Amino acid sequence: MPVKIRLQRHGSKKRPFYFIVVADARSPRDGKFIQKLGTYNPLTVPATIQVDRQKALEWLHKGAQPTDTVRRILSFKGVLYLKHLLRGVDLGLFDQATAMDKFTKWSSEHDAQIKKRQDEAHRNKRARRPMPGRRPERRSENGG
Repeated sequence: MPVKIRLQRHGSKKRPFYFIVVADARSPRDGKFIQKLGTYNPLTVPATIQVDRQKALEWLHKGAQPTDTVRRILSFKGVLYLKHLLRGVDLGLFDQATAMDKFTKWSSEHDAQIKKRQDEAHRNKRARRPMPGRRPERRSENGG
């Protein structure tokens, strides 16, 4: 049975919200699934992603193939990097502790970048908001 890690759409029209699920490749998009791994909300800035890293890693080791979008999400959350590091441990290139050190270092840098993006988006949103108590200037149509 070919297994895929893919998105399952929820939410109303023009307001998407997705579950990240493991499902049989032959089942419909919003149909039956094997296990729910997390959620993805593309409407927030930056997009809100919650993924159970351990479950996703287990399914990747079992041979589940992520779709293109889910591959990007898992890469963003560090699941694919963790899989890469654990493959190095299996090959004997370095030990488990070194792999975890590398991953925690990457994770802290990544979290700092995300925090920076959130702050920047919040500042930009605040800058676009009109000042309270001030009416916008009106332009006269006759140019005077």
